[in-house]
Amino acid sequence: MREFSEDYLRRTREGMWDDSREALETLSLESHDRILDVGCGTGELSRVLRTEMASGATLVGCDVDTDLLEVAAERGADSSSFLAGNALELPFPDDTFDLVVCQALLINLPDPTAALAEFARVSRDLVAAVEPNNADVSLDSSVPAEDSLERRARRAYLAGVSTDVALGADAREAFETAGLDVCETRRYDHVRTVEPPYSEGALLAARRKATGAGLADDRETLLSGPLTEPEYDELRGAWREMGRTVVEQMDDRAYRRSESVPFYVTVGRV
Repeated sequence: MREFSEDYLRRTREGMWDDSREALETLSLESHDRILDVGCGTGELSRVLRTEMASGATLVGCDVDTDLLEVAAERGADSSSFLAGNALELPFPDDTFDLVVCQALLINLPDPTAALAEFARVSRDLVAAVEPNNADVSLDSSVPAEDSLERRARRAYLAGVSTDVALGADAREAFETAGLDVCETRRYDHVRTVEPPYSEGALLAARRKATGAGLADDRETLLSGPLTEPEYDELRGAWREMGRTVVEQMDDRAYRRSESVPFYVTVGRV
């Protein structure tokens, strides 16, 4: 399973569900007494769930990374608890919860169906997954080269990654294979914008583009597909040049970027 830092989770989840939570309505959060958030990380989804749940309900967050759980516990809320556990071997008896949910977890697992079957074991009612289709990301940037370069890098990454990071739109099949009856699937577009005044996170991301650090982090994955070493070097060179343009536009307060990532909320009944 892929591992993520606290900073990565904060950057990629920041603002998610702020504008609209209609896609979560199908979970009927207010009607559940015990909810489990699997792969909760630093608790971004857990905090959203807490605001929508009934006041007397219990929320449990579970993740294999104890460092992330410490952050989740620090930011947690009343009636919430966090503990370590593997998504494929959850530390709970059968039928402990009436809703088990995850966000951007299945796309990082080699066997998402096995995880869903484990979710179904500990749920007596519903299982839900909020998963993106990372192959269908759209970008609008004031730096013309940014869109085309990100599409090139994304194609190479998708070809080299070992898990299905585009699972979101097709999660129904995994649910049904796990023995779950799919009730509904809703799409939610998570839009992330960068505009003046720029946050520290946006400034850091721009500097990483200018140095090519982001592509360097994913070098092994990018080269696991058909991308060759010379093609990678050419891509990184163009990426760094694009990043320098981003930094220059930021200095002039002219840089703007809007990225839309489609997420799909799939709900199945045990």
